[in-house]
Amino acid sequence: MRGYTLDTNHIREVLRINPQYIQKHRQARNRDLPVLVNAISYYETRRGLLYMNMIGKLGLFDKIVRQTGIVPLDKTALDIAAELHVDLRGKGQLIEDTDLLMATIALAHDLTLLTANVRHFVRIESLRIENWLVP
Repeated sequence: MRGYTLDTNHIREVLRINPQYIQKHRQARNRDLPVLVNAISYYETRRGLLYMNMIGKLGLFDKIVRQTGIVPLDKTALDIAAELHVDLRGKGQLIEDTDLLMATIALAHDLTLLTANVRHFVRIESLRIENWLVP
């Protein structure tokens, strides 16, 4: 595993400066495991902050992104997403496209997805998921 990527619900905790959550980030970095923003979570977070006119949080978010960069939605992730969509659709277990793309970015870049929607993402068998929002 190369590190972690954040679902939007986990980015919210970073922006709230949740001390327990920040401690988990430090522990990951101390083990040389980066905690990265993916392209889909970037979009969801930025549009939400802009819509709610949360300029201060937007500045903090921009700082975080400058420090970590953005894990891209690339051809590999898109190819994986197309295959998983067909598989999940055949099983009657579809998930939203944005969540599917977030998951496939994690798969394509050998990252663990940090999410509070564990039940939602367990449909993707090869995806590593963790929830740092539970004690």
